[in-house]
Amino acid sequence: MYSLDINFLKDRPSFQKKSSKQGGIKLPVGNLTPMYLGVAIGICFPTVATGAWWLLEAKNVELEQKVAQLDQENKRLDTEIGNINKIKEQTNKIKGETQALVTVFDQIRPWSAMLQDLRDRIPARVQIDNIKQTPPIAPAPGQPPGNPAGGIEITGLARSFNDVNDFLLTLQQSRFLKSSESKIKTAELVNAPLPEGAAKNNVKIPPVQIVKYTIQSSLSDVPASELIRELEQKGTIGLVTRIRSMQQTGVISK
Repeated sequence: MYSLDINFLKDRPSFQKKSSKQGGIKLPVGNLTPMYLGVAIGICFPTVATGAWWLLEAKNVELEQKVAQLDQENKRLDTEIGNINKIKEQTNKIKGETQALVTVFDQIRPWSAMLQDLRDRIPARVQIDNIKQTPPIAPAPGQPPGNPAGGIEITGLARSFNDVNDFLLTLQQSRFLKSSESKIKTAELVNAPLPEGAAKNNVKIPPVQIVKYTIQSSLSDVPASELIRELEQKGTIGLVTRIRSMQQTGVISK
């Protein structure tokens, strides 16, 4: 026979409340958008952060490579600049040596030209006995250095003081001499020397008074390149040719 097993406890209210309290997890209800946004942000933020970190690393590597290239370029430029500076130093040294040589060369005063200039300027009644070159005068303390070329001293005889003055005036017009420093150092009357044989013949000749003079002057400091015309007129062709050759090459300005 079949037996019926009826449990009346389930129908009791206390049992129903208890069983309802022991039920499964309740799912939230309502608007779930904020929750989904939070989940999405939580997932995306680490991904974005990781991607940004990789981009920064790649950018740092690229910048380091550029810095390395710039360092190499800087070293190369420093080497080239050093070479250029060495070339400039050598060039300046050569220019200095060349200029010093040109300066010395441009201060040359050919004695042949100066003597010819004196012969052209001496008056008819003036005689030159001796010409000597004098050393440059040491400057006074605090004064600029004088003419390194020095000067000349001319001694001779003249018929009168006026003839000596005329000779001085013509010398002051010479471009080979400094007119401001040309002056008569001494001038005095002396007896003219007797002609040869006069003493032997016992011929009494009254002495003739003439002027014995000494003229001093300083050599001009005008460069020889500015005296080409005068040098050509006095026959100094070799020096003129060298100066013009230097002018063509630009070593001496025209």
